[in-house]
Amino acid sequence: MAAPTTRTLDAPGAVLTYDVRPNEGSTEPPLLLVASPMAASAFVGLAAQFTDRTVVTYDPRGADRSPRTDGADRSTPEEHADDLRRVIDAVGGGPVDIFASSGGAVNALVLVAQHGDRVRTLVAHEPPASSALPDRAQVLAACTDIRETYLKSGFGPGMAKFIMLVSHQGPLTDEYAARPAPDPAAFGLPTDDDSVRDNPLLGQNMITCNEYEHDFAALRSAPTRIVVGVGATSGETLPARAGRAIADRLGTEPTTFPGDHGGFVAGGEYGGTGDPVAFGAALRATLG
Repeated sequence: MAAPTTRTLDAPGAVLTYDVRPNEGSTEPPLLLVASPMAASAFVGLAAQFTDRTVVTYDPRGADRSPRTDGADRSTPEEHADDLRRVIDAVGGGPVDIFASSGGAVNALVLVAQHGDRVRTLVAHEPPASSALPDRAQVLAACTDIRETYLKSGFGPGMAKFIMLVSHQGPLTDEYAARPAPDPAAFGLPTDDDSVRDNPLLGQNMITCNEYEHDFAALRSAPTRIVVGVGATSGETLPARAGRAIADRLGTEPTTFPGDHGGFVAGGEYGGTGDPVAFGAALRATLG
């Protein structure tokens, strides 16, 4: 695979940074590997499994190399979807194939609902589309509490609550809401407040991603083939449950992928423990 070329792109309220690994001889459309707030560095291992086509990765607005320029304290799925459209237009206008994980899957679903002509196949892996769940009120309350904890007490306490949320198996109940706040130190997180409040997960996207109401009529009528992925070992965690709910609303069955929520992330990439080789083989078969 050719070495990635890094480019920047101006968007309203942000400067987007994206990487292109070109394959000029490929007859396949470009493959975008995206997430949110996880950035391009999480996809090095997975990108290496697709040397036969052009691969594009990017840092979503507010994360890593794509700073917000307007001082806004939240990023919305609509903004992220428009950013994806801009990146697609910058690399040829599509149609492209997209593998999108977590919040990136939420954003890519919004993109397809609005600009389905730009996407041939979307593999939406475990989108935390909590608005589609029966326990949506409890989940959104937990997300609000996480963000408020972060804004009040800092990264460690906020992230500890986030880990507790995404590790929980099954629907959220009143018993869950009554649990004592977890100790950040138990997760190896800092207990001191550094006064920084620019975390793209806890501050920018925590609520907007989970509360977004998807346009299922537009998704069902889009020309895009939509595949919803769920990790084989994810169990009944929040993003896996939400993924199954999205597939049900689309009238499809979810596709099982190796590992859990981050099954494509190798060690050293965002602290991942996944297997990008096995994940890439499953993704290739799904795209094929």
